[in-house]
Amino acid sequence: MKPSVALRTIKVVHTIAWAFFAGCILAIPVYAKHGAFDTAGILIAVVLMEVLVLALNQGRCPLTGVAAHYTEDRRDNFDIYLPLWLARYNKHIFGSLFAVGLLYTLLRWQGWMG
Repeated sequence: MKPSVALRTIKVVHTIAWAFFAGCILAIPVYAKHGAFDTAGILIAVVLMEVLVLALNQGRCPLTGVAAHYTEDRRDNFDIYLPLWLARYNKHIFGSLFAVGLLYTLLRWQGWMG
């Protein structure tokens, strides 16, 4: 496989994985708002598994290391189809959204929020 094709393939897979986890994070408070705490809990567990994978890989997605074999480019979005600003601040943005969603879910589950 040509390096350019391999890199494009990795970027597509990485973008799909990112969209899946971003969707999970955004869906957590929605399910909590509607009282679907089992579903919210499953989504939280899925995101925590991804957090564990990132933690075990020095804070990087394993696909980043694979993509690095196919290019010298090291911009924040060299391995994914995201705008540069979003790739750069992705962990801050979605980490914060996850923390807020988790807190909201816990408060709703405990009946502390209507």
